Amino acid sequence: MVYSPTGLTDDVIRMETGLPDKAMFRRVVGLVQRFEGSIIYAAGWRVEGMGMESQVFMALMKVRQNYTHLHLAQLFSCSTATVANVVKTFIHSLHNLLFKTMMAAVPSRIKNRESMPASFLPSASNCRIIIDCTDIQVAAPKEMDKAKMVYSAYRGMHSFKVLIGVAPNGVITFCSSLFPGSVSDKAIKRQSGLLDHLEAGDLVLADKGFLISDIVPEGVSVNIPPFLNHGKFTESEVKATKEVARNRIHVERANARIKDFRILNMIPSHLRSSVNILLQLCCALVNLQQPLIKEIGSTLSVT
Repeated sequence: MVYSPTGLTDDVIRMETGLPDKAMFRRVVGLVQRFEGSIIYAAGWRVEGMGMESQVFMALMKVRQNYTHLHLAQLFSCSTATVANVVKTFIHSLHNLLFKTMMAAVPSRIKNRESMPASFLPSASNCRIIIDCTDIQVAAPKEMDKAKMVYSAYRGMHSFKVLIGVAPNGVITFCSSLFPGSVSDKAIKRQSGLLDHLEAGDLVLADKGFLISDIVPEGVSVNIPPFLNHGKFTESEVKATKEVARNRIHVERANARIKDFRILNMIPSHLRSSVNILLQLCCALVNLQQPLIKEIGSTLSVT
């Protein structure tokens, strides 16, 4: 019996794809079907014996659960060559539709105010983005120079680093390309392209490692927790630390959701060339999940 999304419950769809329910899955399938005629398959031949819904389902299962091609071939009663063709094709197609099309620009601070959580008011009402770097572990390259480049001494592993940015409401609005693990957070911020999106009057929230006030465009403010001086925080510094931490935690929770996609647990050598697309697709899929922040009256509920 072929594994099909048709008879599956919302819970199973959520487990297998990372999407919140069957309704959202069907919306994604519908979006892909609109461009079905223009899809070019990675292997050069079209998959005829499997419907579009099943092909999208298979690709999402690979991203979410990182099942082996052999396991997926058994579930869908097809060859591993078909699995490889479908997965590669639809990872690229979904990336184009969900990331390139929907996440091309960082919303303005004016746009952010339409969904601004109460915790940002009034002190951070001009927040444009909350940023953080996170690491994606990769298999150590065989070449010594490449292995050294991707080794993160801070994390103690070979990795790529990415700059993630979220709006105050927790939606991911920026995902940079990946950088070798040895590159500093400040250098990533400079080279990521995020600076091109910022304008005078914007506020950026960041961690202590982001000493970037000297490289942001003129008129852009950077708010990081204060550093400890003389062994004790002042009362105002304690307050400032709590405010930044309370608002910064949304980007950390977004990063945790991204890493729930198991294909990012350890990037093997053969996927290294596709890791940017995989990561950015995972960011887009996170944005289709239930909201990270639900506002209830004047309080916040973080999901």
